[in-house]
Amino acid sequence: MLDKRNFYINGKWVAPSSPNDFDVINPSTEEVCAVISLGGQADTDAAVAAAKAAFIPWSEKPQEERTALIEKFADIYDARSAEMGEAISTEMGAPISMAKSAQAGSGSFHIRNFIRALKKFEFDRPLGSHAPNDRILYEPIGVCGLITPWNWPMNQVTLKVIPAIATGNTVVLKPSEIAPLSSLLFAEMMDEAGFPAGVFNLVNGDGAGVGTQLSGHPDVDMISFTGSTRAGIAISKNAADTVKRVALELGGKGANVVFADADEKAVKRGVMHCFANTGQSCNAPTRMLVERSIYDEAVETAKAAAEAVTVDLSDKEGRHIGPVVSEAQFNKIQGLINKGIEEGAKLVAGGPGRPEGLDKGYFVRPTVFADVTNEMTIAREEIFGPVLSIIPFDTEEEAVKIANDTVYGLTNYVQTQDPEKAKRMARRLRSGMVEMNGTSRGAGAPFGGYKQSGNGREGGVWGLEDFLEVKSVSGWADAS
Repeated sequence: MLDKRNFYINGKWVAPSSPNDFDVINPSTEEVCAVISLGGQADTDAAVAAAKAAFIPWSEKPQEERTALIEKFADIYDARSAEMGEAISTEMGAPISMAKSAQAGSGSFHIRNFIRALKKFEFDRPLGSHAPNDRILYEPIGVCGLITPWNWPMNQVTLKVIPAIATGNTVVLKPSEIAPLSSLLFAEMMDEAGFPAGVFNLVNGDGAGVGTQLSGHPDVDMISFTGSTRAGIAISKNAADTVKRVALELGGKGANVVFADADEKAVKRGVMHCFANTGQSCNAPTRMLVERSIYDEAVETAKAAAEAVTVDLSDKEGRHIGPVVSEAQFNKIQGLINKGIEEGAKLVAGGPGRPEGLDKGYFVRPTVFADVTNEMTIAREEIFGPVLSIIPFDTEEEAVKIANDTVYGLTNYVQTQDPEKAKRMARRLRSGMVEMNGTSRGAGAPFGGYKQSGNGREGGVWGLEDFLEVKSVSGWADAS
């Protein structure tokens, strides 16, 4: 069992101010794999004070120096990528092959993309030819509290830490207490890269403790949070008294609209995308809307695809899916599967209970419901597990109406071979992202949502701008 009780504050590993041990559980085995400490107010205050003291000297460093340190960090991260994959697999249950490639790899992907965006970013630019003596300056906000989730640990940590420090801010990171090991390894890498003391700090804790302390702290200038909509609302309310900037990346209930002219792999692709990472992705296409003329065929295809998915231990190599992250998550998913049955959805694959042969660990059967209506609980709530709901539609207009009938607006998906229909759908779907015909969005594309899926955008230039203030200056005269 790993002993990871210390925090990283002001360039040093320090013991918590008061003992408050918390067990980290391996979701494949239900056994304790590490012990951490949950921080208290004194730990949060120390981290914030370190970040505040470091802010001015860090923000005034030449951009080239900050970029060089991030490039050094990127090389360290890549060299220890396999180690990072192992930590993620252990803490949150991603199968080891996927943890080393997609999970750890997402961190490297974002770091490199930010470096590329950073080198092209103009922090100092003219307003326009109509106002030759007006200048627009992009300046760092200050101390940023970063609160990250357990489902894609390095994806979210790198999407917050790297642009924040790249643009001259200093940070206090509170990773999920359920899956903290990867972030502690990240902190080791930051230390190895040689960032000045106080630029990066890490305090473990839960939402009610360190999370609340950061979001309400008078010396924290910005909070960037990824997690549930419920928690995002609480953070926004707590942050309001200090009028700090709050960026939120919250839940989703993505619609995957499959038209009759979709390609032959569209349904299977949608099922596999929904079940990826054991369904624990906010942008998962969990509602499959299928045009009536191909509906029965699509249901059979989805059933076969789900039944072909294997579930196994996270430390085994292969393309299977692993457990969900925790007992609480397992119980929530089981309750929603039972709710789907109670409300009259047709269970065509999976269902309650663990998969055969796995009587220990938080394993969920890959589940498909057909004949779902958009009023059912399983179509309204974010399940965050390998559960797909299939809903029929008759017209394009009806598909748009069903897809948009949700409090969420993160990612929607469109499957059609008609380019004009695809473009119409992309414009009418109320979400921050739309992916069409299995084509992933490009490197540096902004990630974020509408409505209760949050605000702000992560990734690329938009991710840099989220951590910057805009200053408008008149009377700017360059030396002649």
